Amino acid sequence: MRLISSLLAAAIMATILLVRTPALLQDPDSWWHIRVGLDMLATRVFPTIDSYSHSFAGQPWIAKEWLSQALLALAYKGAGWNGVVLAIVAAISLTVFLLAWQFGEALKPSIALALALSLALLSAFVFTARPHVFTLPIIVVWTACLFRSAGAGRPPGFGLLVLLWLWANLHASFTLGFVIAAFAGLEILIRYRLAQPRLLAQWCIFGALCPLVSLINPYGLKAILATFTVAGANEAVPLITEWRPFNASATPLNEAALLLMLLGLLVSGLRIGLARALFVLFALHLYLAHERFVYVFFLLVPVVLAVQVAEQFPALSIRTWMTEQRDGLERFLLGHYRLAFGVSVALVMGTGVVLTRGPAIEPSQKTSAKDALAFAAQRGLSGPVLNSYEFGGTLIFHGVKTFIDGRTDQLFLNGFTQADDATGRSAGKPLLQTQLRKYGVDWALLSAGDNRIPFFEELPGWTRAYSDRYAVIYTRSR
Repeated sequence: MRLISSLLAAAIMATILLVRTPALLQDPDSWWHIRVGLDMLATRVFPTIDSYSHSFAGQPWIAKEWLSQALLALAYKGAGWNGVVLAIVAAISLTVFLLAWQFGEALKPSIALALALSLALLSAFVFTARPHVFTLPIIVVWTACLFRSAGAGRPPGFGLLVLLWLWANLHASFTLGFVIAAFAGLEILIRYRLAQPRLLAQWCIFGALCPLVSLINPYGLKAILATFTVAGANEAVPLITEWRPFNASATPLNEAALLLMLLGLLVSGLRIGLARALFVLFALHLYLAHERFVYVFFLLVPVVLAVQVAEQFPALSIRTWMTEQRDGLERFLLGHYRLAFGVSVALVMGTGVVLTRGPAIEPSQKTSAKDALAFAAQRGLSGPVLNSYEFGGTLIFHGVKTFIDGRTDQLFLNGFTQADDATGRSAGKPLLQTQLRKYGVDWALLSAGDNRIPFFEELPGWTRAYSDRYAVIYTRSR
């Protein structure tokens, strides 16, 4: 029943994602991640300097998420954007399967299924075609296994370090794994203090190996150091939607879920221990500070607390369920488990078939600027471009060097991103003119809502050459 419920959860998630495919391709960074992956596959070279922008060309830059970028590129080469969506759906569905499986070890199957699906849908904000999605299955297993070992008073499974190595090559968030391991180790320290020196030493050795294993990547220490450029007061962070603080008015369902979870912790009398309580606060802080960490709270906190809930509320536990009579649905699924497996597999495979052989999927022109770029190619527009941030990815994908793009974790710093933002403010016209002269800009590709459009309409020597509902192109008179 645990396996059936986990498969059903994954199959239902895959079906939901099939309906939501446009949302999976809404992020402009998907474009440049694929281009970087395609270039690495073609050249067999890991980049060390920027070759995709004209404003920071030659500056140090590393593809620290190279493995995810290669996976996205392979998916794109195999089936275009349909292949990319299929890869993302597979990663998310696997995450939901693993969530339901982990919950099913302690909680009733029906609760495990419903909880896994609900929490995944609450985290849907981050379900886009970007590298971090490939790490979601890893982070669920990493967190569940470490806290399970800590709760049982066992040493950590050193085989988990293989997952950390994969994580370090897939996405820069791997340093979060160090923090999770530290919270689990803290539980051991609080519970046993120095009474179990061998056990404590094993956890300390595991913690020391974490950063060492993470060094096994094409860039070594640079990959770890690059993660701190975001955490260390990166000027672009306040300007990027996903890095902004939690906005309750924009996500009322998430606010309701957040309040219900906190209410449950406050009134249920659930005893979770200091280390797990600190982890809950840590996850809550990350989510409230940066919306992109929604998955840390909604996926990982329930994983950490599931065993305590089952132990202190037996009515919800798998042990109680084992002694109960099966309800009608459960009797049907267990009596027709081959059918249940077949339906689950059919749903998953059907999703794959629809994505690979169905109508071609393309990202919205909100990020692709497809028609505008076709016009630019037809007119032979070349030379340095000034672009809206959301068009940086598609420009890189199509071989046009950008003014700014989504790689602000390493580039476009030292006041550059702040200055770019200031050019769209009420007094930004003189600064815009300065930027145009400084970088020798010959044409501009702006989103239809870019605040700099009124300035370009007034700038001498600049002409609107193209416009549609998504993009505007301006050219400089020669």
